[in-house]
Amino acid sequence: MNGTATLVVVSYFSRHDVVACLRSVPFASIRPPQVLVVNNAATDDLQGVLEPFGDTTLLEPGANLGYGGAVNYAAARLTDDTEWILVTNPDVEFSAGSIDELLAVAQSDDRIGVVGPRITNDDGTIYPSARDLPSLTVGAGHAALHRVWPENPWSKRYLRADKSKTPGTQPLASGWLSGACLLVRRTAFEQVGGFDDRFFMYFEDVDLGERLGNAGWRVLYVPSASVHHAGGTSTRDHSAAMQRAHHRSAYQYLAKRYHQWYYLPVRVALRVGLAARAAASLRAS
Repeated sequence: MNGTATLVVVSYFSRHDVVACLRSVPFASIRPPQVLVVNNAATDDLQGVLEPFGDTTLLEPGANLGYGGAVNYAAARLTDDTEWILVTNPDVEFSAGSIDELLAVAQSDDRIGVVGPRITNDDGTIYPSARDLPSLTVGAGHAALHRVWPENPWSKRYLRADKSKTPGTQPLASGWLSGACLLVRRTAFEQVGGFDDRFFMYFEDVDLGERLGNAGWRVLYVPSASVHHAGGTSTRDHSAAMQRAHHRSAYQYLAKRYHQWYYLPVRVALRVGLAARAAASLRAS
């Protein structure tokens, strides 16, 4: 199989998850990738737990760079022969053959910039990992109303845009793919400047998918490749901070997408609405 891949795992006090993730890699590819583990928790000593994994390099930036920032940090340190960057959360475990399947689809067309697998949750349900890009009205309506009015029309439209619920195993064009696990062409990633690390956490994957699509690259969901995602293990003890980060990133994404001066009233309304939603979520948690 042509094309050299490097697996980038971002850890934040996630040592047990990292071990489980790396243990699954040899079963996922006939030619396991090089591995870069970025330690976003400066006080977490990962060196010992990574010793059994031969082709693994630990990167220690000395600070929490956020998710996209950590991937960018690793991408700047790739070997020259790396053609594909396999970005993954530490709490992802690869199913047998899944990496090879992603590579096979990604290499089938030079216009493909990024592919993502089917992601399953602990209970066997499918995680919504591939969606259309949210429009201003749909994205804002869903963000503002979903918790208090789940059946609102904007949330229904947003959820209908979920490609991961589509039956079958054929690749599907998508607006964006979950950063929990995606395989991105290095040249495409570098062309668009990587992740926008102003998104500390959340929405960096939505933004990347949009910029890749705008640059002419294909974004494909590949349900024939499957991974398991435990979900939130590195953030479970920081739920309040994560809720604030999610709402902050939601605003940042929509404000970036609708940056023109005439959208100023909309941006103000978004900021106020998302701040109120964040406050309500924190009170309810």
